[in-house]
Amino acid sequence: MIDAFIDRLAAIAAPAGCANPYGTYIQGVDIAPEAPGIRRRQLRAYLTRRQDTARLMLVAEAPGYQGARFSGIAMTCERTLLGQKSGVPPEAVLGDVPAARTSHPDMGRNGPEAAHGFSEPTASIVWRELVALGLTDRAVLWNVFPFHPHRPDAPLTNRTPSYAEVAAHLDIIADLHAAFAPARVVCIGNTARDHLRPLYPDLPALRHPANGGASKFRDGLRRLVDAGPLS
Repeated sequence: MIDAFIDRLAAIAAPAGCANPYGTYIQGVDIAPEAPGIRRRQLRAYLTRRQDTARLMLVAEAPGYQGARFSGIAMTCERTLLGQKSGVPPEAVLGDVPAARTSHPDMGRNGPEAAHGFSEPTASIVWRELVALGLTDRAVLWNVFPFHPHRPDAPLTNRTPSYAEVAAHLDIIADLHAAFAPARVVCIGNTARDHLRPLYPDLPALRHPANGGASKFRDGLRRLVDAGPLS
């Protein structure tokens, strides 16, 4: 089911102003034409590892260029995959599957991006909390919109996807949730919750960790765990 899901995801033509990380190669932005295949491999390893253990599906809004656009995994950046995040061992994400960066080394600002790819603050906060709570294999991360929305002719920017863009692709998250049927869907941020109302009218939402929300995100996730066993 996961292989079929990823194959279908990769074949979808993203809307204008969006990049499909699993089927898009952009010269000078992606490291090589093989980049989408690397992201598909990493997503496959990530999902497969959790298919029988995940009891939470934590859903944010959309991939960002510092995160899933190049890692292939929601709320996960290249430096997380490559073991460059304190407190987050890379095997917590992919197990023993080797990870690779897919962003072009010449397009980062400078310094660490050239060696290890992009870093996303949200990824750092989310993964450190998953590790601290022992949830790395009991939670699966996803975005309500699976493609990277960016400003015109600016692939290294982020924008909010429109409601029409999200609504046209809600079948994707529905298919993924079917593969993780026991998992409880919990939104990260009110925007993700609003987008998902047509499918799930009464979803809980954690505070998004961006823009000063890290402490409230941590507190909310801990309360969720404390409320009952995830088994």
